[in-house]
Amino acid sequence: MPKKTPDYDNVFKTMKSKHKRLFITVINDIFGKNYPMDIKMDVLPSEGYLSGDETEKGSQEIEEKVSDFLIKIEDQVYLLECQSYDDDSMALRIAEYAFIAARQFADWRIGYASIPIPKFSVIYIKRTEKTPRTTTLNFTFPDGQEVNCESENVILEELTKEYIIEKRLFPYIPFYIARYEKDIVAENSIEGAVKDPEYFRNEMLRLHGAGELSDDELIDLKGFVNTIITHITNGNGYEERLVNVMGGTVIETESERLRREGREGERCELVKRMLYKGKTPEEISEICDYDLSYVRQIEERMLEMV
Repeated sequence: MPKKTPDYDNVFKTMKSKHKRLFITVINDIFGKNYPMDIKMDVLPSEGYLSGDETEKGSQEIEEKVSDFLIKIEDQVYLLECQSYDDDSMALRIAEYAFIAARQFADWRIGYASIPIPKFSVIYIKRTEKTPRTTTLNFTFPDGQEVNCESENVILEELTKEYIIEKRLFPYIPFYIARYEKDIVAENSIEGAVKDPEYFRNEMLRLHGAGELSDDELIDLKGFVNTIITHITNGNGYEERLVNVMGGTVIETESERLRREGREGERCELVKRMLYKGKTPEEISEICDYDLSYVRQIEERMLEMV
């Protein structure tokens, strides 16, 4: 079974933080807009406090809610939520995020408040038989009035690689390979999982050469693809082959950094213990299969502290 970690979330949030410009085409495609790539856009704060999960019958725990992407272009606010799995509470969460956004632009005075709900859409990385094609918010008022607010969801598995490139939907590229997750995890045939990254790599290089992607955007997009690949492969026999197709670097999540530093700390302590016991750097290097220069560096640091 594939591991369930925040890597999909981390990639989406890193993209919105470092490369918000790339989401203009996503807004255009979802909402039928035609904003130019150099239009001014503002990423809005999405923190707020609303009622969360029920802790017991009749009571609610108040918790912070943070939406995936809340942006303002000209006089319109857009809310994008990236979702890797089906979630029964998704529509309710969208309603909560929408009110957080609306509160920032509400017009009020004594006895009156006008609350502008943002345009919204949920982007589903994976699809199951339960994945909804729309998200509907139904507002029911005390006088019996009902107002429906409906939006089409984006189901990435239904988009072709050609469409993504044609529409310049760059933020979708890292997640495209998720449609091959079952085959990759089971180590079945992965020809499609190899050919698609090759296609995106070549197209991104072409668009970079044409000036449509900056150096940083190209490098980071390749790194985002590899982050999702390593998330899915989880160290299996296909990981190296798939990562090598795209090249570039892999972004490191906070949890991965802590694990890496933890492993490094364990290696260092093992070398120190063996040095204390009289083992030579050459012996430690051979026994532990560590690089000799690495062992000697630790030995030098220990001698400096004496």
